[in-house]
Amino acid sequence: MKIYLASDHAAFDLKERIKSYLEEKDFQVEDMGTHTKESVNYAEYGAKAAAKVSQDPQNSRGVIICGSGIGMSIVSNKFKGVRAALCNDEYAAEMSRKHNNANVLNMGARVVDEEQAEKILEIWLNTPFEGGRHQDRIDYVHHIIERQNFK
Repeated sequence: MKIYLASDHAAFDLKERIKSYLEEKDFQVEDMGTHTKESVNYAEYGAKAAAKVSQDPQNSRGVIICGSGIGMSIVSNKFKGVRAALCNDEYAAEMSRKHNNANVLNMGARVVDEEQAEKILEIWLNTPFEGGRHQDRIDYVHHIIERQNFK
């Protein structure tokens, strides 16, 4: 599975830590930036990663982080096929996978520390989607809401 990684300047250090963590676990990672701590427009970098996930939402995932996680979460969900979840705790990470089959994880670097971010990421990567009635809801979002709003 390919993982697209992006951050703004506020989350640069956390992105670098997550990138190392993912590479140590043998994930294929593409770093979409930012590549420095210089102030940037978070939306540009979040959009790059979310667009990549949107091209192959079944076989790729994104980890997109900013200071609070809120801005990147908004950006991520503007792309067809992306189901982004802001998960600043372990429970949210678990439920985003079990019930929503989230394919983008958003976190806030000013909300979680590096150790907690790794725990959240580990849960998010390893929690399977339950399907069933949850798939019916995802299908509704995809077939009804996305088709009406993403023309």
